[in-house]
Amino acid sequence: MSMQRTSRRNRNRRTGTTKLSKRGRAGGTRRRSLGTAGNGHPARRNAASAHAEIAAAKRRADPRYTVAVKSFEVATRYFLKEQYSKAKEVFEKVIAEAPVEIAERARVHLRLCEQKIGEAAAAPKGSADNYNLGIAALNARQLDRAVEYLRKADRSSPNREEIRYALAAAFALQGNPDAALEHLKAAVQLRPGNRYQARLDEDFQLLAEDRRFQELTQPEKPTVNRSPY
Repeated sequence: MSMQRTSRRNRNRRTGTTKLSKRGRAGGTRRRSLGTAGNGHPARRNAASAHAEIAAAKRRADPRYTVAVKSFEVATRYFLKEQYSKAKEVFEKVIAEAPVEIAERARVHLRLCEQKIGEAAAAPKGSADNYNLGIAALNARQLDRAVEYLRKADRSSPNREEIRYALAAAFALQGNPDAALEHLKAAVQLRPGNRYQARLDEDFQLLAEDRRFQELTQPEKPTVNRSPY
């Protein structure tokens, strides 16, 4: 009988141990499940999305953001109309003043504008375009560039008095009197009024003491009609 009780106690002890082990495993499993739910990715994604929306709302509420968006739209319209110089100017302003998000987008478009402007500058131009570019360079005192454009204009449309006169002015400012007087002489022959204009033009100031310039710009002597009687 004593042996039976001992055997029963042993069975109970083993059974109890088994039950505790099952509970322990079950409890551990539950804890791991809870832990996984606590670190769940969907919750983190939702929180990040909410923070991003709040940040975006704050940016949109910033007056600088509104102004930058409008300026960006203006620049984009210029770009679509192929007015690349105007678009470039506005994009540069956006980059300097806008929040980072818009400034980065403007920087991409600015590079496109510069590319388009470069392509346009490299493209062949007619006489009128080269003349206008030459005059702009002359006024800016970019004399080498002025001569380059004006020579192209002269090759396209030779014997145009305004082109020869502009070349004369450019060479005079460069300190090249021989080339200046050659083109000025042609300009005067094509339009005698250039004689008077050159005499008053400050671009020819360096030639004022040159005897050839003085003779070329002297007023024409009036023609006297003598009567045969």
